[in-house]
Amino acid sequence: MMDIKILGTGCVKCNQVEKIVKDTVTETGVAAEIEKVTDFKKIASYGVLGTPAVVVNGQVKSVGKIPKKEEVLNWLGK
Repeated sequence: MMDIKILGTGCVKCNQVEKIVKDTVTETGVAAEIEKVTDFKKIASYGVLGTPAVVVNGQVKSVGKIPKKEEVLNWLGK
């Protein structure tokens, strides 16, 4: 099972990233646990200074932007 974390404070862009990731995971049927992280200390622990950010299996994949669906598919191995 994949571990995906959406790092962000709950801003509009952060919510868009969460929706894109959740929709893509649902469409592909990939087994993944998606967690939204809003605590600044936890976000900083990933070395991330800008949000929104996406972490997949402990690896930072995107920072400070809204990823395209194609990028998310790539992260999911699809």
